[in-house]
Amino acid sequence: MSDTLPDDRSPEPITVESMTSDLRDLGIRSGQTVLVHGSLSALGWVCGGAPAVVIALQRVVGEDGTIVMPTHSPGNMDPADMGNPPVPDSWYETVREQMPPYRPDVTPTQGMGAIAECFRSCPGVRRSDHPQLSFAAWGADADFVIEDHTYDHSLGEESPLARVYDLDGDVLFLGTSHATNTSLHLAEYRTDADIATKTNGGAVLVDGKRKWAHWKDLDIDDEDFPECGAAFEREHLDAFETGRIGVADAKRLAQRPLVDFAVEWFDSNRR
Repeated sequence: MSDTLPDDRSPEPITVESMTSDLRDLGIRSGQTVLVHGSLSALGWVCGGAPAVVIALQRVVGEDGTIVMPTHSPGNMDPADMGNPPVPDSWYETVREQMPPYRPDVTPTQGMGAIAECFRSCPGVRRSDHPQLSFAAWGADADFVIEDHTYDHSLGEESPLARVYDLDGDVLFLGTSHATNTSLHLAEYRTDADIATKTNGGAVLVDGKRKWAHWKDLDIDDEDFPECGAAFEREHLDAFETGRIGVADAKRLAQRPLVDFAVEWFDSNRR
C-alpha cells in the first residue's frame, strides 16, 4: 500500500466541514453578500472538488446571504480583438456570422476556474445576461445583483459589481489575489483618470434570434491592480482579514472601502 499523499501540501483531505470552519474563522457569516474569487487547485486536495467548495460557501452564507462569482466568457468577442491566438483577417466575417450566441444556462466560463464554472450551473444560481463579462449569484439578493447588467460599460454602475457595492458586500480571495480582483474595475469607471473607450462585439440572442451585437466600454486594464491592492491593505488594516482555506492563503475584504480607495489611487497614479 502506498503512503504517497495525493497532494503533498495537504496532510489530510480538505472537506466541506473543514472549509466551513475555515470560512467562519475568516469572518464569513450567515446573511453576508460575498463576491468570491477562487482557485480550486490552490486549496489542496479537496474531497469532492469544486462542488464541495460551493456547498461550504452556501452553508456558511446561508439562504439569507448572497454568493456572487464572475463567470466571464471572453471568447465570445470580435475576431479583430482576438490575440491568444490571433485569427487571420480572412476569418473575421465567418466568426461574426457563426459564433454561437451567449446563453446564460449553457455558455461555459473561460479562465474563471473550476469553482466558478461549477457554481454557474448549480441549482438556484442565476447568471447575468452580459455576453462576455457575466456574473452569477445565489441567495437572497441574487436577482438584484444580476438583473439589468448592461452591455455598455459592463463593469460600471449597471453591473453586478455595483450591486455588491450597494449591498455593502465583501470580496473573498480563496487562493487568489488582487491581480484578478474584479471590484477594482468598478473603481476604474468611477475615477477621473483618463481611460480610453472602445467598441466591443459578441454574439447574443435577441427574442430567440442570434445577432452580432456591439457595445461601448472602457479599455480596462488590470496591470496595476496588485500595486493598488497592496496600497489599500497598507492604509486600511481594519478593512480586511487573512486566514487559510484548506492550504491556501485566503482573504476577506470590505468592498466599499476598497473601491473608494482605488478610485482615489487611480486618480493619483494613472495619467
